[in-house]
Amino acid sequence: MANHHGDFIWYELITPDVPAAERFYAGLLGWKIGGEPTYRHIEASEGAIGGMLALSEDMKAGGAHPGWFGYILVDDVDKMVASVEDGGGRTLWPARDMENVGRIAMIVDPQGAPVYIMKPAPPVDRRDEESHAFSYDRPRLGHCAWNELSTTDPEAAKHFYGQRFGWVKDGEMDMGALGKYEFLRHAGRAPEGSPMGQGMLGAVMPKMPQVPVSAWTFYFRVADIDAASAQITSNGGTLLQEPIEIPGGEFSLNALDPQGAAFGLVGPRKVGA
Repeated sequence: MANHHGDFIWYELITPDVPAAERFYAGLLGWKIGGEPTYRHIEASEGAIGGMLALSEDMKAGGAHPGWFGYILVDDVDKMVASVEDGGGRTLWPARDMENVGRIAMIVDPQGAPVYIMKPAPPVDRRDEESHAFSYDRPRLGHCAWNELSTTDPEAAKHFYGQRFGWVKDGEMDMGALGKYEFLRHAGRAPEGSPMGQGMLGAVMPKMPQVPVSAWTFYFRVADIDAASAQITSNGGTLLQEPIEIPGGEFSLNALDPQGAAFGLVGPRKVGA
């Protein structure tokens, strides 16, 4: 199946120390990282999932900071930029063409969360390839398993993304005083009436007081959540949330890499752990 408008198709780490980030994530997630010095490509267990880009002084001067950013496929980048701005968002990086890559822009939603939009234009011999950077259909080690938006206004965010990317709410989990954790399904992949869990892409939740701004968090899959947790701290990362059980019986955690970029992991707890 080809990728759809509204799919997450790539993930990018912007970091002040690319070689250190390579060592950290290669050891943690088993990624193979290579390519040009100016842009490093990440290969997970079943194909390319993203890249790493150095955080330059000019980027810092413009307010950029270490972080992970997702790319959402769109049918028309320029029309989407106009729609984003009409809907109260803004353009952070104007649309531009990259040879054998595609047309790309970075937008910021009305609550302040940045994300890329992209219309791919790969080489002719790769135009039928499907991105599994986000693994919709089954678990893939090292690939993204969940996309989570923490936002100051979940209702407005659901409306904004739903109108533009075809995402719909599909259930919720009560977090008590913290509010609702609302699941998002890609209606283009799983129309109304599809089997439970099909087309799930992530969730939206209220921003916690300790989180400075609205932002996306991307959860990558590991084989052993406890081993991964120990590896994060032993290699200079910081745990923000110890492994907790999530619906379905797996576990997730939240962390910062040694350069300060936030990310998540999801995976099983080994029997006897």
